[in-house]
Amino acid sequence: MCALLSAAVFAGAQTGTWSGRLDVQGTSLSIVFHLDGDKPTADSPDQGVTDLPVEVERSGAGKIIIRMPSLAARFEGQWLINKIVGTFTQMGMSIPLTLTPGENKPKRPQTPAGPFPYSTEEVSFANGDIVLNGTLVLPEGVSRETPVLIMVTGSGQQNRDEELFEHKPFAVIADALARAGVATLRYDDRGYGDPSANPMAWTTDDFKNDALAGMDFLRKRFDKVGVLGHSEGGTIAMMIAAEHKADFIVSLAGMAVSGAETLVEQNRLALAGLGFGDETVESYCKLVETAFKAIVNGDMMPDPAVYDLPESLVHNYQAVAAQIQMPYFTRFLSLDMRPLLGDIECPVLALNGAKDNQVDHTSNLEAIRKGLKANPKNVVESLDGLNHLFQHCKTGDVAEYRTIEETFAPEALEKIVQWMSDFR
Repeated sequence: MCALLSAAVFAGAQTGTWSGRLDVQGTSLSIVFHLDGDKPTADSPDQGVTDLPVEVERSGAGKIIIRMPSLAARFEGQWLINKIVGTFTQMGMSIPLTLTPGENKPKRPQTPAGPFPYSTEEVSFANGDIVLNGTLVLPEGVSRETPVLIMVTGSGQQNRDEELFEHKPFAVIADALARAGVATLRYDDRGYGDPSANPMAWTTDDFKNDALAGMDFLRKRFDKVGVLGHSEGGTIAMMIAAEHKADFIVSLAGMAVSGAETLVEQNRLALAGLGFGDETVESYCKLVETAFKAIVNGDMMPDPAVYDLPESLVHNYQAVAAQIQMPYFTRFLSLDMRPLLGDIECPVLALNGAKDNQVDHTSNLEAIRKGLKANPKNVVESLDGLNHLFQHCKTGDVAEYRTIEETFAPEALEKIVQWMSDFR
């Protein structure tokens, strides 16, 4: 009887949510296990991975084994009253891991909370067969003369708040603008939440046309309609402006140089951060640069064997070579706003963080400055100390995004609000 009771206590202690941190070559990664029910899962919040299926094996002595088949990984631990102490194993590497009850989620103090001094409407609009759902935010005293911005997210399927690691930057921006008398429409990306969707089959042009459909929807109610886009959304804002279909645009870390140049630079920074030597980094970057040009020009793909690379980078390149032949990346590589910037006649606000490691602030803002026609309302500016998400940061590395509590720097918010005040 006592033995059976002990087993029940151990099993009960190993249900619910448990979390810990893995220290991997100087990088700390959080891992969360949800062990309730008959479909347990794991999350890696720092990597944006959720709901990975796991297999759980428990014993009456408090031992637990959690297998993660999709990662070829496992955790084996022992319950010790208020924690589970054990080892995480993957690809021959073993790392100590201690789990504690619950999940230690970072605070997000800027996420708007009601009551709000403005109203919202849940709306839908269509681009052909694609129906997009969003939130229209209406400031007090809204009228046809109220300026409105459609908000366009960055690359990858994202919801209307551009949510990442519980940060909701578009909700934060929309809240600030509404309080300043500017309306906004933010919407879920096409295919968001649909497991059958294939986003790699769509291109930036498709996402641009989604935004244009939203602008047509807005023009039925507003006279002054613009675009606020982040990252790829900033590029889309410039594309729309070049077609003379926006009254004003806000580009937040928008890519103006080519997609190929941007991805080469991202690879350079990533490899340097992983500790590869300068020669290896440059050799790999030359390989992917040549591959990108081959895709854009329809040429033969380069042979990695002639680039003197370690086997790990050869395997990585092979994965990249397959990926860039998908429609999304094939188009993304050829994107280049520089020839189009001279066609833009509406006012432009272009901001980048000086510590942006994804869209280089120097080359992109310089291209925008050189390419735009003279307009006293244009503002092109780099903001010190901010990363790609416009957070105050230490290094600008992607790994920092989740650990930073700030969602969007107040000074960046203020610049957007002040600039938009000219259109009220």
